[in-house]
Formats: sequence, structure tokens, C-alpha cells
Amino acid sequence: MLDFTQFHAAFPTDGPRPYDQNGVRAIETFRKAFDGVLFVDRVLKALNITDPKAYPPKGDNSLRSLHQQVCDSKGSAHHKLSVLYYLLLDYDDVRGARSQLAEALAEESALPRKYQILMRGLWHMDRKEFKFALEHLAHPSLPTEFADEITVVLVRHAEANDYSLPLAYFHSAQPIFKTSEALELLFGALARTSVTEALYFSRGYPEHARQLLFERLVASVLDHPAAVGPRGKELVSLPLGGAEEKWLQEFLTIGEGRKSKNSRLVAQMRQIVTGRGRGPAALNGLASGQGYSESRAAKVGR
Repeated sequence: MLDFTQFHAAFPTDGPRPYDQNGVRAIETFRKAFDGVLFVDRVLKALNITDPKAYPPKGDNSLRSLHQQVCDSKGSAHHKLSVLYYLLLDYDDVRGARSQLAEALAEESALPRKYQILMRGLWHMDRKEFKFALEHLAHPSLPTEFADEITVVLVRHAEANDYSLPLAYFHSAQPIFKTSEALELLFGALARTSVTEALYFSRGYPEHARQLLFERLVASVLDHPAAVGPRGKELVSLPLGGAEEKWLQEFLTIGEGRKSKNSRLVAQMRQIVTGRGRGPAALNGLASGQGYSESRAAKVGR
């Protein structure tokens, strides 16, 4: 069994090293992109290593110091080995595809597979390689202790309003969020992707939270440039329950939604769908803006 508390048993003594000036600068650039916190920082914090300069180590002496801090921490052997595994992924990265230092450490120390999968996923997250990260983090054997942070990062770094990665992570991991930030960001991604799916998601929460989520869903439609297009049609065609119908009408008429220029039109579209309006044929006219224009013209004529 490998004695990982011995520095030279854990780290190579020759060959390329990842923590030269360029390597450190690159890692700090990634940290800045994530508002100053990498996932490895969170792992180190779990071992009560809170020095913001601990990672990345600046040269061999700093690496030795970090290794000693990890070994002296009160965490389990698996948690300590996980950090060393992460550091060796840095080594593998600069040494090329044939380098297997992290895998060798895991094999010689009997590091459980789930820790390897987790740390490799977090390593890819820290390098903004989100697709590769999800190949590991969506694994069913993993705990969801970093689920909130993973979700926040994936939503905030979604490109061109493409939320497929955070939604794929959510559907695979099925996390129970601990923070309102993660819940709100994930729900916002859901609402902008599928109005119907967001509605059913909101129904999994207690009434007060459910109402807030429902109102957030309606607001996301009202604020969209195509509010009276497909998203508006999807919203007004939802199979709402009694409480949801009441929330919708109140939000559009006396709540925050009334401030939107689209609120009146969406309310009219809902009336038509529920049989209180002029009939199904009017829905397409309203959705294209014609019905509203005709209504205004009629009033001017009178």
C-alpha cells in the first residue's frame, strides 16, 4: 500500500511540473472566472485548509507545504487522497495523454472509484470543460454535496441561453438544493427552456415557494421578446389548478406582472383558452398582435 504521507511517494521528482509561472497564472485566471472560488478550494475547505494561497502551489516548496497540510488535516484518508489525486491531474495535464500519475496513485492507494470520478469531474469544472465534467459528475454513485455549486456554475456559464448542460445535470443527479440561489437559477433555466416543465417542477414545493416559482415563471414569459408568441401560447394553454389560476390572474392584474406591456395581452389569451374570451380563432390573432391592435382600433373608433 502506498504511503501517501511521504512526499516523494505521492509526487514525481522529475519531468514537467504544472506549477510554474504560466501554470499558476492559468489557474488563477480560471479562479477569477468563477468569482474567486474553484471547486478544489471547497474540497480543501472541507479539510479545514482555508489559506487562499494554498492552491495553486507556487513551486516545489509550496507544493510540499500543501501536501503536509493535507496529510496533517483531520479528514479521512479517502478525502486526503482525493486532493492528491486532483493535484496529480494537474501533472497529467502538462505531461500529455500518456501520463497516468493520478490513476497510479488511485490504484496503489486503493482510492475508491467514486472519489476518482468526483475529483476528475471537479477538475474539469475548474477548467471550464463542462461537457467533460458532466460525464463524471452525473454518475449515479456520486454524492450531491456540491450539487448547488455545480448547478450555479453551469447556469451562469451557459452560452447563448443554451441550458442543456445544467438541465442534463439536474435530471441525472436529481439533487435536493440547499440554497435558494441554486433553486432559482435552475428554475430560471427550466422556465426559459420549457414553460410546461417548469410548471410541473414548481408543483414539487410547498405552497408559498410554489407561488413564488409560478410567478417567476410567468414573469420569464412576460419579459421575453416573444411573450405573445410560442412561449405565451404555451403559458396560457397550461392546465392550471385553481390556486395557480388565481395566482396568474392576480399577478397579471394587481401584482408585479401588471407592469409588463404584455400582461394585458397574455390575460386576454388566457381568457380565450379557458372559454371566457372570443373563441379559439382569436388566440392566433392575439398571439400575432393583430387582436390587440384591432381592439385598440375599435376603442378609438368609438
